[in-house]
Amino acid sequence: MQEEKIISSKEIRRKTIIAFVIFFGLMLLAYCGWKWLNNQPTNNGALKPLRSVLNLNESIFNNYVFDSNNISKKYPLAAVDLRTRINGDAGLSSGFDPATWKLQVVRKPGDTLFISLDEIKALPKTEVIFDFKCIEGWSQVTFWAGVKFSDFIKKYNLDQQAQMKYTGLITPDKGYYVGIDNKSMLQSQTILCYELNGNPLPMNQGAPLRLIIPVKYGVKHLKRIGTISFSNTRPADYWYERGYDYYCGL
Repeated sequence: MQEEKIISSKEIRRKTIIAFVIFFGLMLLAYCGWKWLNNQPTNNGALKPLRSVLNLNESIFNNYVFDSNNISKKYPLAAVDLRTRINGDAGLSSGFDPATWKLQVVRKPGDTLFISLDEIKALPKTEVIFDFKCIEGWSQVTFWAGVKFSDFIKKYNLDQQAQMKYTGLITPDKGYYVGIDNKSMLQSQTILCYELNGNPLPMNQGAPLRLIIPVKYGVKHLKRIGTISFSNTRPADYWYERGYDYYCGL
């Protein structure tokens, strides 16, 4: 039978004092760390140390984790919520005339393609049913249709441009813009979308053409695409400039 150890009151006081010293020491360290962090300069809307962490996360996921062959979970049509939520209206300025719209694709400076919606619709149609996730915390199973971005690239001989690191997309009014890594853009479920729930895309969802990219949060699903361009450096990104993660991957 193990002998019971008796701890003296002096030993209890000593251990209590040590515990309080450690506790208050950690509290002081946390406070000093918080003060230091809040005194750091900002980088595109985020404190510089936080931005460094976000950039590191992007590098890890983009270079070592993400696989464009991975498919986001598919859902049956019965799972779709037909009351599709709207995740923002930036870039959807009033006065837009869809009859005059053409998609502009910048192959290189001074060389721009102008493509009509009918030309886009002539390409093979792809339907995508997935769980649309918003950075505000909600998600919803939604049903979209359009042309695969990879098919669009092949049709218009943009393979050289797609080998670059990024695609930039801007609304016609230039009020909203995103930059996306091309590994994600070429994933098989990424589409240039012109239908919602089997009907033409409504104006408040980005008619006549929007981006649907299931491997990203909703902030990257740009509504009403005006211009597409390609680069090896990060294109401007609306929410990145306001402190959010550039990658925004799921």
